[in-house]
Amino acid sequence: MRPIVYFRAVIIASLAVATGCTQAEPPVLSASDMAIADGYRLGAGDKLRITVYNEPNLTGEYSITPSGTVAFPLIGAIKAGGQTIEQVSQSVTASLAQGYVNNPHVSVEVLNYRPYYILGEVARPGEFPFVNGMTIEQAVAAAGGFSYRANRNHIYIRRARATEERTVVIREQPIEVQPGDTIRVGERYF
Repeated sequence: MRPIVYFRAVIIASLAVATGCTQAEPPVLSASDMAIADGYRLGAGDKLRITVYNEPNLTGEYSITPSGTVAFPLIGAIKAGGQTIEQVSQSVTASLAQGYVNNPHVSVEVLNYRPYYILGEVARPGEFPFVNGMTIEQAVAAAGGFSYRANRNHIYIRRARATEERTVVIREQPIEVQPGDTIRVGERYF
C-alpha cells in the first residue's frame, strides 16, 4: 500500500513541475469566434474569374500575386489582397468606366481559394487545397490523421490575417477551416 501512495505523489509532483514549465496556452476559440464577420478577404494565391459583360477580351481568370494585386488588361494592377469580392468588382468597374468601357458591368468570383497549411503531430504535414465547408477534424484526416504523440484534445490555429495563434478545443463544436489557415497539432505530454 505504501509504494502506491509514493507513486501517486511522484506523479502529482511531476505534473506540477511539467505544468509550471510550459508556456501559457493561447486563448481558446469557439465556433462563433472563428466565423467571418465581414465577408471573405482575398489574398495571394486566390484565383479569380472576372467577367466584363459584352467584353470577351477582358473576361478571364486572374491570380492574385504575392503583392496582393491582379494584373488586368487596360487598367493595370488592381489591389485585391485584403479586399472583398464586391470591393474588387467595384474597383474594376470604376477603372473601366474611366474611358475604357461604356457603362461596364463586372462580376467577380473566386475559382480557387488559397491553400491551408497543417503542421505538427500529423502523418503528412504540408500544404493542402482548400475545400469549402471543411472542418479542422477533416483537415487532420486529409493530412493522414494524428501521429501517436498528438494532443487530440486541442489544436492551434492561426487565421490568414491574424497575428497570433489561438487554441481550439476539438470535438466541442465543428470549426471550419478557412483559406490560408495554419493549423498546428501539438504534442501530448503523457
